[in-house]
Amino acid sequence: MSFDKFRYEKDKEEKRMRQVQKPKELKEVRITPRAAKNDLQVRAKKADEFLEEGHKVTINLFLRGREKANKEWALQKMEEFFTMVSVPYQITMMPKPGGRGFIAQIMKK
Repeated sequence: MSFDKFRYEKDKEEKRMRQVQKPKELKEVRITPRAAKNDLQVRAKKADEFLEEGHKVTINLFLRGREKANKEWALQKMEEFFTMVSVPYQITMMPKPGGRGFIAQIMKK
């Protein structure tokens, strides 16, 4: 086999490997603290799907009006949501105030 043919095959294989790999995206799951348990479970399943695909997931806890005054309650709801996520994950950004509530970021271990 000639070196040129070998190099051509190598380049061809590298191009194919680059096409197969998807770039990892940042996905967002938006929750509210007054949401029912079933609603949070549906969002947790969606977060599980995103994590299985290898994406980073941003959890955005949206607060309205007087809910902004009770931040401990909101953080408790976010912790409750984290327990519903079944895929092993690590928290890359701890919950912090941002926008209209709290923002946290997780990714698959």
